[in-house]
Amino acid sequence: MKIMLFGATGMVGQGVLRECLVDGDVTRVLCVGRKPTGQEHPKLSELIVPDMYDYSAVEDRLSGFDACFFCLGVSSVGMNEADYRRVTYDLTLAAAQPLARLNPQMTFIYVSGAGTDSTERGPSMWARVKGATENALMRLPFRAAYMFRPGFIEPMHGVRSKTALYQAAYVIAKPVFGLLRRWAPNRVTTSVQVGRAMLVAAKRGAPMPLVEVPDINALR
Repeated sequence: MKIMLFGATGMVGQGVLRECLVDGDVTRVLCVGRKPTGQEHPKLSELIVPDMYDYSAVEDRLSGFDACFFCLGVSSVGMNEADYRRVTYDLTLAAAQPLARLNPQMTFIYVSGAGTDSTERGPSMWARVKGATENALMRLPFRAAYMFRPGFIEPMHGVRSKTALYQAAYVIAKPVFGLLRRWAPNRVTTSVQVGRAMLVAAKRGAPMPLVEVPDINALR
């Protein structure tokens, strides 16, 4: 299986990349991004794209893939809706549209978030934008498209957030994750389980297009 991965340097993407590299069914991983991952592996290749709103110059390298794991994302804190939509909806569709045309048999998996608003009309700005992004992706002619909606993600195997504040929060919260798994198992998962669940969905599918935390934890 050949995988394309966006956002490999982020916290979720780091975990997904690790699971792809250790999975025996994965023969190649192409990481697409603005800068290198800094990792080396026989399965790993990289495509540096300075303008991630325009893939016309690199389309010859975007075909022949079985699945795309789209793990790019930013916090909406301090952003207005227009700016957040550009770096969420516009950025995602800029990649997904040519991929759907070049890889009609591809499974596309998008990392959204718990609480995303599929109606696109709720009071939460980020949830509306994420909902619009999900809906647009599910209309594209992929073989299958799954919207992963993780909640709290416990980073494993040295996975770190690039945002210093978030990383500090994860360090502080580390002793609490065990309690969360016991008391609120439907709200917490791990970077390992997210990556493995994506691989399972790419290989065998998932029950529903919207994949909530319990569904992520159940995909094995």
